[in-house]
Order: sequence, then C-alpha cells, then structure tokens
Amino acid sequence: MTVFLQQLINGLSVGAIYALIALGYTMVYGILRFINFAHSDVFMVGAFCGFYCSRLDAGHTFAGGLLVMVIAMLVCALLGILIERLAYRPLRGSSNLAVLITAIGVSLFLENAGQLIFGANPRPFPALFPERTFTALSGLTVSSNQLMVFVVTVILLVALQWIVWHTKIGTAMRAVSFNHQAAALVGINVNHLISFTFGLGSALAAAGGILYSLNYPSIDPYMGVLPGLKAFVAAVLGGIGNIPGAALGGVLLGLIETLVKGTQFSTYSDAIAFGVLILILLFRPAGLLGKMQVEKV
Repeated sequence: MTVFLQQLINGLSVGAIYALIALGYTMVYGILRFINFAHSDVFMVGAFCGFYCSRLDAGHTFAGGLLVMVIAMLVCALLGILIERLAYRPLRGSSNLAVLITAIGVSLFLENAGQLIFGANPRPFPALFPERTFTALSGLTVSSNQLMVFVVTVILLVALQWIVWHTKIGTAMRAVSFNHQAAALVGINVNHLISFTFGLGSALAAAGGILYSLNYPSIDPYMGVLPGLKAFVAAVLGGIGNIPGAALGGVLLGLIETLVKGTQFSTYSDAIAFGVLILILLFRPAGLLGKMQVEKV
C-alpha cells in the first residue's frame, strides 16, 4: 500500500505537468481548430530560459525562483505570439493540411535552432527553489519540488478558469471559439484575441517546462518531444478544446504512466500511454469531458 500511495503521489506530480502543457494544445484547438505541434518546443524554450535566468536566483530563494519562472513565462508568451503572427496568421483560411505541415515545420525549426543556440549536449538544470523532503509516518516521501508542481499547477488552473469565465477577454475567447465571423461582427478583434490565446498557452508551457526540469533536472533541445506528445494524448483523453478536460486528462495520464512503471510492464509505459490515445479515439473520440458535435458537409 505504501508503494502504491508513493506512486500515486509521483503520478499526480507528472500529471500536473502534462496538464499545464495540454492546456496550450486545448486552448489553441478551441479557438482555431488545429493542433499547434510547436507547443512542445515552446516548453523546451521555457526550460532553457529558466536555466539562463537562474543566475538571478543565486541563493536559490523562493522569491528568486518565482521571478525566474515569471520571466520564462513572459519570454515564451512573446515567442508564442511571434509564432502565431509569422507562421499561422498568414495561413488563416488555408487547408488544415497546410497548417499542420507548418506546425511541424515550426517545431523542427525551434528544435534545430535550440541545438544551434543552446548546444546539443544535455545540461543539468539548477535548483531554483530551496529543496526539502517531507516524510510521513508510513514512509511516504514528498519533495518540495513535487509540492511546488502541485501548488503552481492549481494556481495557474484556477487563474485560467477565472480568466475564461469571469473576464471580458475570456468572454471574447468563448465567443471566437463558437463563431469567428459573428464575434468579429460584434466588435471583437479576432487577431488580437488569437495572439493572446497563443501567448497565454505558451506561458503555461514555460511554467510546465521549468517544473518538469526541477523534477527531471536535465535539459536539451529535444526534451519537449515526448512530454509534448503525451500532453497531446492528455488533451485528447480529457476532450480537446475543453480546459477542465485537459487538466483531467493530464492527471489521469500521469497516474497511468507512473503506476505502470511500478509494475513488471515498466518498459512499456510509453506504449501504454499512446495505447490510451488509440482506445479513446476508437470508443470516445470527443474525450472524457468533450461533447460529440455533428458537422455539416
């Protein structure tokens, strides 16, 4: 039972990170109905921003670590807006295939640019926050970095839900998600709103990149590929385009992956994660919290 509970804690930590990345996928899909495959590489850029900005947190203080995270989120928000402006906006109205190929191209560009700028060799990620390990009477251990993942993820999820449901720009986001043309007719600047959505999703990816690097302290230009794919699976599992669904899918996928790693099938944990995607697409394509929609053709 102790081992099971320990794996449960570890799974929640991993799942919270997947949830942060999945939110970026689901927000962009909810607005534009396409998958931004470059999102996982924005995650990587966020981790490297944290690596270079860690010099501002020489004493590994809590406030200094938060400052580094905020700077990385701002940098990645600007990067997300730039990607949308230069790569995706000119293709607005083009075929889905053209946008998909462009997204893959942007992803490859960021990975190769990362190799050129940051170098190809893995780098150790610094400890941004004071590290402690808490042990319960039953032998369960929780690290301060895992607690940081839980706390930051919950705060960001609550903040995102508040933005979407209780602010003017959130109302505009929901209007654009429902109908671009009607939203434009009532005075909503659709271009600015889409840029804001990309920036917000990229900021969440940066936070996820730093939290991931704190728990798996080795970063490289290709570090975002596998977590990004799993976050995409999480978004589909919960219901692509549904914010609570993305969070639920991330947590469930993290739990499944971690619990499998605690069994004799640990080498197949990645295969099982992608097997979940196949099963969801076969039996519930809309995801756990998504709604089936009928499209006229």
